[in-house]
Formats: sequence, C-alpha cells, structure tokens
Amino acid sequence: MTDKNNYANLILDAGIISKKYQQRALVKPDSLVNSKSNSFSLGEIVIGTVFKLEPEGALIDLGSEIAAYIPLREMSIVEVESPEEVLQLNETRQFLVVHDYSDQENNPRLSLSIRALEYKIAWERVRQMQAENVTVYARVYLVNRDGASVKIEGLRGWIRGHHISISKRKEDFLGEEIPLKFVEVDEDRDCLVLSHRLVLVEPKIKEMKVGDLVVVKIRTLKPYGALVDMGDVLALLHISQISHAPFDDPHSVFQVDDEVKAMILDVDVLRGRILLSTKQLEPEPGDMLKNPQLVYEKAEEMAAKYRQQMQERQKDSV
Repeated sequence: MTDKNNYANLILDAGIISKKYQQRALVKPDSLVNSKSNSFSLGEIVIGTVFKLEPEGALIDLGSEIAAYIPLREMSIVEVESPEEVLQLNETRQFLVVHDYSDQENNPRLSLSIRALEYKIAWERVRQMQAENVTVYARVYLVNRDGASVKIEGLRGWIRGHHISISKRKEDFLGEEIPLKFVEVDEDRDCLVLSHRLVLVEPKIKEMKVGDLVVVKIRTLKPYGALVDMGDVLALLHISQISHAPFDDPHSVFQVDDEVKAMILDVDVLRGRILLSTKQLEPEPGDMLKNPQLVYEKAEEMAAKYRQQMQERQKDSV
C-alpha cells in the first residue's frame, strides 16, 4: 500500500493530470512493472496495458492471471463519452485498484480507476496552490441565490455569495472565466471554497494599515455589529468596537447607509478581512452613543494617539 503523499508524488512524476485534465501518463513497460504479479491490494497503484476497448469500458492486462476492467465512469475526473477519449489500445499506464471480486466461476477480478488517481492528485494540487496563495482562473457554470459553482482541476468549487464581487449581479458571472483565490481546501469533507472578491481586494488591503482612518457606509446591521462597504472590501465594525459604554443593539447607534468615520483595528490579507473601531476614537467613554459627531471631529487626534500607543507597546515588547 502507498500512502497519500506517495500517491501524489508518483502521479505528479508521471504527469497523470494536467491543467486541462487530458494529459495521459504513459509509462514504458520495461521501466515499471507490478511488484506482485498475482496479488493486488485495494488502493494500490498498478501498471497495466489496454488490450481491449469496449463501449462502456476497457480490459486491462496487469501481467498476471487476474482479469482487470475499468468502466467508462472511472476513466477520468471529468465526464467522457467514450473510452477512446482517454485510452488508446496497447497503451501502458497507471491505474488504481478500487474493487476486487470473484466471477461466477470464482476467478478473481479487479476493478480499476483513473478517476480516483486524478481525484487524489487534484486535491494535492489545490492544497499546494492554496499554500502558495495562487490565483486560478475558472469558468462559472452554475449560479444560485447562495453563490456560484466552478471547476478547479476537475473538482467542484464553491464561491459563496459574499465572496463574489459586488460590482455586478451574481447572474452576470454565469459563463464568465474569473480569477479566484482559495479560501478552504478540505478533501475529507469534499469542500473546496474559493473567492473572487479576495482577488479584487488583495491589492487594496495590502495598502491598509492598522490605525488608518476610513470613511465607510453601513451596508448591513446585524446583532453582532455593522458590515460596512469599502468598495469590494467588506469590513466589520463589531458591536464590541462601537463604544466603551454598554448598549444592546447596533440599530440604536446606526442606520443602513449611514456614513461612519472609523479606524482600522486589524487587517487580514489572506482572508480579505478588515476589522474597524469607533470605540478607539471616543474622547470619552460613551461619546459614540451620545455625540457621534464629536467622535468624528476628534477622530484624527484620537487615531494619532492610538498609533503612538501602538508604537510604544511595540518598543516595550522588543
């Protein structure tokens, strides 16, 4: 048996999957042979030669007495209509053993898969791309009220609604190839989440610094705070960062479409998240509830004090 990482290395070395998912992994018969001619394990990578193509599959010679078959549905991570799209007669390549059984005469039989190999390496590739913060391009093939679907390396990827650019309607992205960043890659949960918005906001977010003042518009009010619009950048003014004084509901302080002067409290470039604060701009605790205009007038002064305190804390920690 070969572990997951070795699977990935083997397949990458053979070039089994490419950006277009069509590159075949041809191997020389004299360079790779099966180590156990009459004994194969589930999950094992084997070398086989195509000796018969049928409408719904192909017979594979593994150099043993055990018959092996690969059905059409297991030939590729993408849908194909005939074996000839993937395999050629007398072609030698790698397969994954996915099922073993006995026929009516009690002869051992194996079921093989290329799709499972490509599936494993596709997840390995997207994990690597996420680690390197790569921007990928994919065509949107499905849009609904919750988001949009794309295919990345043959895997179904999901773009949540708030991760699509707010510059136009989601429906207008259908059929369009768009740049994307990886948000979540979890093979165990079959979860691949991407973001279009992160691509757009990354250059803007990199220019933002903690302690900077921004003028923003309230987009949505939630029990936990206010979501504010900074172009394609969606920032959060958490309820705990609105005022030093206690209050129950952000609706008692703001209304949708209010313009607010706030200070950047945290910048998360990788996740495209900005946290804001008006609390840190209050000259006196509770001013944001009693006299927000005074807070805005004193904002430059209070932000400068905050930056000075931040610099002093940094010096003390060195």
